[in-house]
Amino acid sequence: MINYDFHLHSDFSTDSEEKQENIIETVIEKGLKGLCFTDHMDLYFPLACSKKSGGDFVFDVDEYYELISNLRYRYRDSFDIRIGLEIGLRDEPELRDKCIKEYNEILEKYPFDFIIGSTHCLENIDPYWEEYWYERTAEEGLNRYFDAIDKNISDYDCFDSLGHLDYLVRYVSQEATLRSAERKGRTDVLSLTGNAEDKSVFKRLYGREIYDPKDFSDRIDIILKKIIDKGKALEINTAGLKYGLGFAHPKKEILLRYRELGGELITIGSDAHKAEHLAYDFNDVCEMLKCVGFKYYFIYKDRKPFAERL
Repeated sequence: MINYDFHLHSDFSTDSEEKQENIIETVIEKGLKGLCFTDHMDLYFPLACSKKSGGDFVFDVDEYYELISNLRYRYRDSFDIRIGLEIGLRDEPELRDKCIKEYNEILEKYPFDFIIGSTHCLENIDPYWEEYWYERTAEEGLNRYFDAIDKNISDYDCFDSLGHLDYLVRYVSQEATLRSAERKGRTDVLSLTGNAEDKSVFKRLYGREIYDPKDFSDRIDIILKKIIDKGKALEINTAGLKYGLGFAHPKKEILLRYRELGGELITIGSDAHKAEHLAYDFNDVCEMLKCVGFKYYFIYKDRKPFAERL
């Protein structure tokens, strides 16, 4: 059983409006023992993307830490609350050193329990937006993404778990999906779209129908070996199921390879931005992880991992 949700967002994150108390009460209702708040701290988030998203992905850390600390005290006898962050790792040369310095300053000031390291931006753009995919196939865009993760793992040591590896497959654009389908001779995928003008037909299509981790196995192997060597955990992020991809991030084949390479540290989170998505599909994910060969997942306190039986 999975008793802790270790990736979720409250209204301190630009892309969430959920109040902390509602998150806590919802998780209690779902029967979990605890959670970790991991609100977005993405330094130097691209200005154009910030305007589209409704604001910068930064917040007042003093206010955040004080509020969650007070909630932790209030629930101390009945529910386990941990305090964390999801930080955005940047590989652009002009930003990398500044980000490393400023993240380390934040983490030296506050005794956080857990830090997720995620790659959300490439080439100073959030690849959620179609501009990133212009003139690229899905494979070209994803190769660039995996290369950035590889570099970020080497450069940053200020995180505990690598966030949502392969999540980018859910944002591949319509044009990039079609270019990949044509290059691969996937007439079955092309026939799904026909001449549809409704772009919703293409939504998540690459992730559902084309994505195969084997196409990126060399790069993924390098990433998995590096996090194992550095003692970092691999996050199991159930948002892929919420988005209808049919799998959590990363895909099962990657988890099998992680086990083959000797990987044991995994953390589990819903990446919920709304209370209704907390602990999303945890029961099914628990069974999948057991089938892969995992006996434990890990929760963190004071940046140290503690095993919990699945």
